[in-house]
Amino acid sequence: MTDALVKYRNIWQHKPVLRLLYDDFFERIANSVVDGPTLELGGGIGNLREKIPALISSDIQFAPWLDLVADAQKLPFAANSLSNIVMLDVLHHVEFPSLLFREAARVLRENGRIVMVEPGISLGSTLFYRVLHHEPVVMNADPLAEGAPDRHRDPYAANQAIPTLLVGRDSEAFHAKFPEFRIVDTHWFSFVAYPCSGGFKPWSLVSEAVARRILWAEKKLERWCGRLFGFRLLIVIEKRTNGPLP
Repeated sequence: MTDALVKYRNIWQHKPVLRLLYDDFFERIANSVVDGPTLELGGGIGNLREKIPALISSDIQFAPWLDLVADAQKLPFAANSLSNIVMLDVLHHVEFPSLLFREAARVLRENGRIVMVEPGISLGSTLFYRVLHHEPVVMNADPLAEGAPDRHRDPYAANQAIPTLLVGRDSEAFHAKFPEFRIVDTHWFSFVAYPCSGGFKPWSLVSEAVARRILWAEKKLERWCGRLFGFRLLIVIEKRTNGPLP
């Protein structure tokens, strides 16, 4: 178990505003899955089980509360054995997302889903993510690049732009490369409460009570303002066929 996971778990336990906001993330993921076996990638400190009790939780790093250690780019599951793959803040850390999608195409059943919540680079969030967040935003990257994974790569290495590129500029390329998949939902949300909470930093600019009120207002507005100002992006990808992989 890494020192980072211990640190994050401690912050989680002592920061109610963080738990409030992530409970919203977890609920959005849980509401988007289909019935059947569900694998979590990047399980981290292991809290998604609060919403999906039968979850198989995995991470590339060991922790005693996880079910297995697994690389998202090479999954230890049989073909057509899973109904869902879920992840929170994972895709933008994966070295070669194409390998993840190829594995997902193999292990998911027909009508199975990949459901994820990731950073969303919008007009309202770009300054925060580029200037105030420690992870880079590289908008000219190729989210479908191929390569051999580096076993010694830092698991926290990242490009926050990857999810936005995947469902935006490169969505046609994604569907051409993975014809068995369709991006069936992209939903932008989270405006003020999330950045003001400080995330997994020890500080927060808002209390839990204030964040709860802000979150209520944000949910009323996200339908109209999400794409312009959202800090978060829910992506749902569905497998449409069990035919041969490309």
